Amino acid sequence: MNKAIVIPCYNESTRLPVAEYANFLQNEVSCVLVFVNDGSTDDTVAVLKNLQVQFHENVQIVDLIQNVGKAAAVRAGVLKCLEHDYESIGYLDADLATSLEEWISISENISGDVVFAFGARISKIDNQISRKKYRHYVGRVIATFISEALGFAVYDTQCGCKVLRADVAREVFTEGFLSRWLFDVEIFFRIKNRFGGPNMSRVCREIPLQRWHDVAESKVKFTYFFRLWTDLFLIVKKYRNAQN
Repeated sequence: MNKAIVIPCYNESTRLPVAEYANFLQNEVSCVLVFVNDGSTDDTVAVLKNLQVQFHENVQIVDLIQNVGKAAAVRAGVLKCLEHDYESIGYLDADLATSLEEWISISENISGDVVFAFGARISKIDNQISRKKYRHYVGRVIATFISEALGFAVYDTQCGCKVLRADVAREVFTEGFLSRWLFDVEIFFRIKNRFGGPNMSRVCREIPLQRWHDVAESKVKFTYFFRLWTDLFLIVKKYRNAQN
């Protein structure tokens, strides 16, 4: 087993697509799924343990007592993965808006100079990207500001489908994140500060997804749209200072 997918879960017992996970685990033996229960108050842990009983070699559970948010939950899962000898480590949303199979496909790009690969929700004639219109338009505004802050163009920093080479994951996830939800932007800044802005096109691959769909309402509250700009300001301030 040379790949690990971290899957943060918060109150997912009624919407976790267990059959999709089981089907994947029956057919993919080279990958471990590391579920992080982020202080759920429902039966999420019971559902995850059920899955672990069926696929004990390929399912691990990190059980956090308190809810710490997606950033810290993903980080806890990655740190758990780093206890083992995986070649690549990444994460994916629990609702499988992006499939596990597509994560595997994207992970195949981690080779040679490429240390970071991630999906992008780009709607094209030959794919199926189903997204609520207001999320799309708000996302485009946010993405434009994020690209300006980073100093290079990224279409979709917030897509929850990302893969890193294990040694780079160790560097990127050693330190905690400033933001519970914009931590993806921090990942880009950390990789940029490690490899240099001019080299980002060499070490990164942004890959249009073949399929993505809104499964349910986002766990991110609409009011976070206003907090988001403060988070982005603090992130830019921290990482730009780190370059000096």
